[in-house]
Amino acid sequence: MKFKADEIASVIQKEIEDFQGQIETSDVGRVLEVGDGIARCYGLSSAMSGEMVEFSNGVNGLAFNLEENSVGVIILGDYLKIAEGDSVKCTGQLLSVPVGDAVIGRVVDPLGNPKDGKGPIVASERRPVEFAAPGVAGRQPVKEPLQTGIKAIDSMTPIGRGQRELIIGDRKTGKTAVAIDAILNQKGKDVICVYVGCGQREANTAAVISVLEEHGAMDYTIVVSSSASDPAPLQYVAPYSGCAMAEYFMYQGKHTLVVYDDLSKQAQAYRQLSLLMRRPPGREAYPGDVFYCHSRLLERSAKLNNELGGGSLTALPIIETLEGEVSAYIPTNVISITDGQIYLEPDLFFAGVRPAINVGISVSRVGGNAQTKAMKKIAGSLRLDLAAFRELEAFAQLGTELDKATQTQLDRGYRMVELLKQPQYVPLDVTDQVISIYAGTKGYFDSVPVNKVSEAEKKLVEFFKTEKSDIRETMIESGALTDEIVEVLEAALREFAGRMAKDYAKEVVAV
Repeated sequence: MKFKADEIASVIQKEIEDFQGQIETSDVGRVLEVGDGIARCYGLSSAMSGEMVEFSNGVNGLAFNLEENSVGVIILGDYLKIAEGDSVKCTGQLLSVPVGDAVIGRVVDPLGNPKDGKGPIVASERRPVEFAAPGVAGRQPVKEPLQTGIKAIDSMTPIGRGQRELIIGDRKTGKTAVAIDAILNQKGKDVICVYVGCGQREANTAAVISVLEEHGAMDYTIVVSSSASDPAPLQYVAPYSGCAMAEYFMYQGKHTLVVYDDLSKQAQAYRQLSLLMRRPPGREAYPGDVFYCHSRLLERSAKLNNELGGGSLTALPIIETLEGEVSAYIPTNVISITDGQIYLEPDLFFAGVRPAINVGISVSRVGGNAQTKAMKKIAGSLRLDLAAFRELEAFAQLGTELDKATQTQLDRGYRMVELLKQPQYVPLDVTDQVISIYAGTKGYFDSVPVNKVSEAEKKLVEFFKTEKSDIRETMIESGALTDEIVEVLEAALREFAGRMAKDYAKEVVAV
């Protein structure tokens, strides 16, 4: 084989002409000490706060503390594999997670790695975990309802798209159940949901996933799971990761709902990291910036203006109190950041009133703006009626003689309490809620025994779905209670009440 010298010379000449010397520099340091999910590194002089660093064994970390002679790094992975003296280098990148349709229906860890055994996530885009919240000019008022399917919430503490509504209460009072009901109720409503399990037991997260799968909710839900056994850095990052995944869809003009379950565990993880990093402790040993830790997360929830696509991110943060101590440090912090709270009371829960919502303390700062016209009309007096009933009930326990009007008010109050009870994972359509609450407040359940109210309500919903579907359809289309609709609704309710009176009269006779 003959070599052509001129051809070879021309190729070499072209390579020399096109050669561009690219020098890559990266700061490489050494690990001074490591333990409990943090490492102190020397030599990373150009590291920036929040920058990703990479250890020699491939584990990533996050520059957390920038000190005079060293950099404090929180380790996002197994810190037991890192030893003193290992090399560590800056990457020049921020922590990011995969986003987009590829993540929907998956269970991931806070770094976006799959945990469900369904193979790798092939996402075309990534998004930084920390991102600036939209400014005041980029938002619009919260006016569009986000129905939870829970009568007591949609009528008295309504949630709007773009709102931040805190769910607060002691352990085992049904906080997660309320949030899961809200996710289940988004089926077919074009809302993408993200459930962030932060510091939860793995068994609890697995139970939540199985409920979502059972009801077909995983088709539009992302689960970000960081269990109680995970290192503190992962528990700290989890809510931001979930928020970033939802935020991507918000900026695409879509509607999203994020449940942070729960932020008290995230605050504890942040406290642990801060104390290990020797940051000065403040009240209850939390660092001074724990408020900022939550506010920069929750401020990312918004209803964007039409120029930005009109998407929304609704947040349902959950906070666990200790023996109803709402005035503790973290609960008061998050109450002051959010647009209202749903307070779940243990006494009500154990008395069988579930969801155990304390109507007095629970509030929505968006109010009637986040309700349909029909719901706004019938729910206006509901909160006051229930408050008056609670006072009367306390008065009646003194054993005093009550006049007929007071007794009637008490009886109706007992029936309204029964009516607002709702089993777990059975969200109710807003039109059915309106019919049910309207019937209760107007006294159409007065002939029904108190212990049969929930049974009668099921019959009422079925009655309107089968026999009076035309009225129901008109209500769905209208969204308001006009005089004409009220007239036909009253006629249908009178027919139903007559039927119930006969049915329960027979039962009384049979007994």
